[in-house]
Amino acid sequence: MRIISTIHEMINAYQGWTSPFNIGLVPTMGYLHEGHLSLVHQARRENDVLVASIFVNPAQFGPREDLSTYPRDLPRDLRLLEDAGVDMVFVPTVEEIYPAGFVTYVDPTGPLTEEAEGASRPGHFRGVATVVLKLLQIIRPHRAYFGQKDAQQVAVISCMVTDFNLPVQLRILPTVREADGLAMSSRNAYLLREDRIAARVLYSALKAGREAFETYPGAQVSLVTRAMRETVEAEPRARLDYAEVRDPGSFLPLETLRAPALLVIAAKVGPARLIDNFLVRADGSWDTGILASGS
Repeated sequence: MRIISTIHEMINAYQGWTSPFNIGLVPTMGYLHEGHLSLVHQARRENDVLVASIFVNPAQFGPREDLSTYPRDLPRDLRLLEDAGVDMVFVPTVEEIYPAGFVTYVDPTGPLTEEAEGASRPGHFRGVATVVLKLLQIIRPHRAYFGQKDAQQVAVISCMVTDFNLPVQLRILPTVREADGLAMSSRNAYLLREDRIAARVLYSALKAGREAFETYPGAQVSLVTRAMRETVEAEPRARLDYAEVRDPGSFLPLETLRAPALLVIAAKVGPARLIDNFLVRADGSWDTGILASGS
């Protein structure tokens, strides 16, 4: 496995190779878990060349967020990626991605980036869109892999790829869950034992929302959001940020229950801010995630 730290080396990494070959990219911020590895394994099956990136992107963190404490373990990450069959890992420094004089950012606007996560984390999606565009330009993958857990991020990146006519196929894979339903996240490392038990309330809230959605088709979304909200409020260790029903593509809020739809939730549990979602597809089927192997 080749470890690359400079843009120049990454851009020239394929020189001399016999084409055609397909390149898959799995972008991460490191501290890998089985959710990340599910993307890696799928990408390995679908591409000739597999590149993973590890970069904790400061541009997507707010001034009072957890950039300085975000969990990191590069040696472990590299071992996991090598075991999974990754060909190259791009591990740039902040100075490599944002050199002195860097002034050009991708700044999507509207409900897609200004509501839900965008309202709670102003500027977050500006940082996400900018770094993803840079990675796509540097690595030039045919396919890029993301998890459904970050549903609003998926919508933002999909919009950017369409708007900029980027020649990449996005592959969105299901959320990977612990045995009790908690969505896998690097930030789960912040949770102490009592908070870890309480954190499963997000999954419980989404299940309550799904039950209301299926019981009252065509009704006002408040029936679903109330079920989600009341479930979280019953857990004293959790503090709800939002519980909403939105269109999966535009991220506009829905007024009545119909498919496709996205049930989204965010809450603070102990020191960790956690997000999760259930997707109702256009045909009425649900994507609620998959259990991690061994769960």
